[in-house]
Amino acid sequence: MAGNSIGLIELGSIAGGYEVADAMLKTADVELLLSRSICSGKYMVLVRGDVAAVESSVAAGAQAGGFSVIDKFVIPNVHESVFPALGGAVKADRLEALGILESFSVASLLEGADAAAKAAHVQLIEIRLAMALGGKAFVTLTGSVSAVRSAVEAGAGAIAAKGLLVNKVVIPNPRPELLSEVF
Repeated sequence: MAGNSIGLIELGSIAGGYEVADAMLKTADVELLLSRSICSGKYMVLVRGDVAAVESSVAAGAQAGGFSVIDKFVIPNVHESVFPALGGAVKADRLEALGILESFSVASLLEGADAAAKAAHVQLIEIRLAMALGGKAFVTLTGSVSAVRSAVEAGAGAIAAKGLLVNKVVIPNPRPELLSEVF
C-alpha cells in the first residue's frame, strides 16, 4: 500500500507511543513507516496512506495519546523527495548551495522539509529525526543558491509558525570537507 499522505504523532511517553501506534494501525488502512523511541525520552509514530485513512489514523492516535501528545500533523500531499531523505543521505546531483533547517520537534521538521521541497526546485539530502540530537531534528537540502534560499525560508516559516525553529542556514558553494558529514 502506498499513499501520498503522511501523518505523525510525537509523544512524551514511550509507553503511550506503543498504545498510540496500535490505535493508529487498528483504525485505518495505513502503512507504518516509523514507530520508535527518540531522544529525550520521546516516541514517534509515522504512517503513510491515502488522505482519509491517515487523517482517521492520526485522529485515533491523538485521542489514545491524550496528554502525552506533544505534536502531530497530517500532510495530505507530501513531496516525493521526503521519503528517500528519511531513509538516509541521498547522493546529490550537484552541490551549488547547502541549506539546513533545524527544529526542536520531529513533527515540525517534517512539515518544514515538505514545505521547503514544495517551495523551490531543491533536492532533499537527508532528514534526521531526533536520534543522538537531544530530541531535535534537521534536514539538509541542495540546489541553486536562490532555490535553496527560497526553500529554506519556506521551511523555516512552517517550523517557526509552531514556535519550534532552532536555526536555518544557507551556505553557498560549501567546501568539500564540510560535505563529508553529509554523505
